[in-house]
Amino acid sequence: MRVLLIDDHALFRIGLQELLERRGITVVGAVGDCHEGRRLAAQTNPDVVLLDMRMPEASGLEVLRHLRAEHPGLPIAMLTTSTDERDVIESLREGAQGYLLKDMEPDALIAALGDIVAGRTTVAPDLTGILAKAVQGAAKPDHPETTFSELTPRELEILCHLAGGHSNKVIARSLGIAEGTVKLHVKAILRKLAVHSRVEAAVIAVENNLCLRGQPREETSGTDRTTSEEDR
Repeated sequence: MRVLLIDDHALFRIGLQELLERRGITVVGAVGDCHEGRRLAAQTNPDVVLLDMRMPEASGLEVLRHLRAEHPGLPIAMLTTSTDERDVIESLREGAQGYLLKDMEPDALIAALGDIVAGRTTVAPDLTGILAKAVQGAAKPDHPETTFSELTPRELEILCHLAGGHSNKVIARSLGIAEGTVKLHVKAILRKLAVHSRVEAAVIAVENNLCLRGQPREETSGTDRTTSEEDR
């Protein structure tokens, strides 16, 4: 695993780099400068970026937006002390694939990084309650019902798996299709919903009550429920 660390706190940055390297993880860069971090992201092609939420030059969210635009497929995890609900939700909406806390146990942090690199969205355990409460208490959805009518039955089925936090490998095994096929469907889902990440798509599914126990609700799509041979 190759990690890029962007954090302006030198002692924390150095300590985390040493911790990761002792666990056999390659740190391709550990910098406190946002611009240098963006340059290294392009130059080193990391597997995941660990990004601080609060930095003097620019907020972590600003850097996140730039990195998402410059490297759409690059997994990015916020690593912060903030447990503010707004920070968590906004980070995930902007495309972060993880929201981790700096006081996490080392083993938990390493496991979370592995999950993120494997394509699973990960939030620090202490924050899952905040996230669930925020989603359940969300205001009227921003995405009209007509948006979901563009999803094929297979895409809606995969969206519900995303809402369950399942990885592409798990989805492929569950549906009996190739992992590459799942990736293509996920890309189509993100495009049709006009979102940047699996988390955003999952939150939309929950907000709009699209899924019931991991399965699509019958009334959510006007498309034919028959699965094509191509998707089998």
